[in-house]
Amino acid sequence: MLKYEYHSPLGTMTTLADDAALHGLWFNDQKYFGADYALDEIAVGENSIIKRTTAWLDQYFAKQDPDPHAIPLALETTPYRQRILSGLQEVPAGSTITYQELGQKAAPNQNISKGAARAVGGAVAHNPILILVPCHRVIGSDGRLTGYAGGTARKLSLLQLEGINCK
Repeated sequence: MLKYEYHSPLGTMTTLADDAALHGLWFNDQKYFGADYALDEIAVGENSIIKRTTAWLDQYFAKQDPDPHAIPLALETTPYRQRILSGLQEVPAGSTITYQELGQKAAPNQNISKGAARAVGGAVAHNPILILVPCHRVIGSDGRLTGYAGGTARKLSLLQLEGINCK
C-alpha cells in the first residue's frame, strides 16, 4: 500500500492504493480524512494505480470526462454502504441524484423513509473515494446543496465544473 499527494485545483488530496485497486482519495482537510487507515504508517510513493488515478484526475479537472470505471476501486465498507457507493458510480457527470433516489437504487423494492434517507446520507458522508465515487452529485430532495465531507464550497465547485447550476 502506498500514499501520494495530488495537488488539485481545489486543494491537496491524498491517494491511497495497492497494486490492485484504489482504496482512498480524500481532500487533506476534509471530514473523515484517511478513514480507518493509519496513513502515518504508510509509505509515500507511486504505483500503477496511483499513476492512473492522478492521470484520471488531471483529465477530470480539465473537463475531459474520463471513464469513471477506469480505476479499480476497493470499497471496504458494509454491504449496504457498498450498494449505495456503487449506485453513486452510475450517476454520470453533469447529473445529480437525491438521497431518496439513491436509496431507492440501492434497495429498489423498499419504500425509503426519512430515516433510510439519513442512512444513505451516512454512507455518502463516509465515502472513502471522493470524485471517482461522486458523492458530490448527491443533493437534497428540494434541489439544494447538502453536506459534503470535502466542504460545500468544493461540492459547488465540482458541480459547476461538471456544468450543473445549483441553488
